[in-house]
Amino acid sequence: MVREALPHPEVAIQDLVRRVWTEGRERHDRTGTGTRALFGAMLRFDLADGTVPLMTTKRVFWKSAVRELRGFLSGETSIVPLVAAGVHIWTDWPLDRYRRETGEAISRDAFEARLLADPRFAARWGDLGPVYGKQWRRWLGPDGREHDQLASLVAGLRTNPESRRHIVTGWNVAELPTMALPPCHMTYQYFVADGRLSGILYQRSCDLGLGFPFNIFEAALLLRMLAQQCDLAAHELVWMGADVHLYLNHGHLVDALLARTPRPWPRLHLARRPADLFSYAVEDVVVEGYDPHPSVPAPVAV
Repeated sequence: MVREALPHPEVAIQDLVRRVWTEGRERHDRTGTGTRALFGAMLRFDLADGTVPLMTTKRVFWKSAVRELRGFLSGETSIVPLVAAGVHIWTDWPLDRYRRETGEAISRDAFEARLLADPRFAARWGDLGPVYGKQWRRWLGPDGREHDQLASLVAGLRTNPESRRHIVTGWNVAELPTMALPPCHMTYQYFVADGRLSGILYQRSCDLGLGFPFNIFEAALLLRMLAQQCDLAAHELVWMGADVHLYLNHGHLVDALLARTPRPWPRLHLARRPADLFSYAVEDVVVEGYDPHPSVPAPVAV
């Protein structure tokens, strides 16, 4: 008996893109751009064979994603280290705030140059508020003590792997008003069985065209890092999206994603095991065999 080949895992992503674009309800949104959205979706990605969910129907600049994740792991809330590394994915939010509050029609390049050149300007305008890194590493309790959720997660996975409390969340209600953007990929939970680590990412808001490719790659990378630090094998990543949407001005991106044939997913290798979860360098993340279709530029809704 001949066993049928399993469909490429990216086909499930294409199917979700198609459903959101053709069946989603058209909705007004905070940015004024407009979206088509569905509520509630799930995807599963097998990590056991060493592959990583890095989309091939458009190029994803995965090293920028690694730098973003490293910033979260460090507890950093300023965009300056990212800008210094040539990563611009967070610049639009503080830039928009600067333009609104000062009335100055400054370009992105000029704004970033000032951030790098003037520490006082960077302190005033380059900080995102208590976003992901702050909540993951320095969650402020009511008694004034800070809690390192990630350090506690690693300790729990090592000492009590069957716990149902392996959770990290960024949804700190008290600090939402002072965040540049409330957490979209907001809650992670992990599960250990038979020496294998699986994880769920719950995403309250998912920009399927731009944010999602970064989100699933970073979630898979974080799971691989955790597995290495805790002497476990990576197993499965489950992604759960609540408000899953495509922006109305991303029609050309949708057309490209649906017209292209997925290529084999690459493999991810960690070149070394650092002393802890917070000491990985960009160079430690090795992606082999990534052969994507060309990138598809699309505007970011702020």
